[in-house]
Amino acid sequence: MPQGGTIEGNAADDVFLNAGVMEEILSLKPWKIISSKRDELIKFFQLRTDRAVSPRTNIPHDFYVLESAGWVNVIPLTPEGDVILIRQYRHGIQDFTLEIPGGIIEPGDTPEGAASRELFEETGYREKEMVFLGSVHANPAILNNTCYTYLAKDVYPAGRQELDDKEDIEVIIKPLKDIPELIKKGEITHSLILAAFYRFFMEYDKKLS
Repeated sequence: MPQGGTIEGNAADDVFLNAGVMEEILSLKPWKIISSKRDELIKFFQLRTDRAVSPRTNIPHDFYVLESAGWVNVIPLTPEGDVILIRQYRHGIQDFTLEIPGGIIEPGDTPEGAASRELFEETGYREKEMVFLGSVHANPAILNNTCYTYLAKDVYPAGRQELDDKEDIEVIIKPLKDIPELIKKGEITHSLILAAFYRFFMEYDKKLS
């Protein structure tokens, strides 16, 4: 900055541009819905079509929302420091993915109850304690639900898997310390699983340290 304390040239332009952007961000308003329609799809989803008006342009647009119950993800950790992972087929990409147990929150379930149920059904393990790590919105552009992440502490084998007809799940045990490398190498690619491990390593684990 010059001695006189003024900002010259592009620097001044940048300041005013950034101020304008910030002013616009702070003035953003939610869109007003003027109509809404639901279409039945499958057991877990409904398609909702909303017509909403932009508060900035006053122009209406259609939005398509998949309505779904909430989901849960569970990081099962053994007393020895191993993570119980699952490998299963995902038809959307027509390939296998390495994940943690998880699933939908059934009617009458709590997120924690669903986490315990999915853990046992998919792995045959049970936990001594369930710790809530946080929640995320999987894709707020088209999905209206929330995904809850839990840490299942001191898990132990308690029975056989209880898989439904569309599930073929292989249980894989990996040391917790190997998880970052599995992510780095692209062996774990599911975005919600990455979000779950972020919660664990960047928030929960750091807090313990």
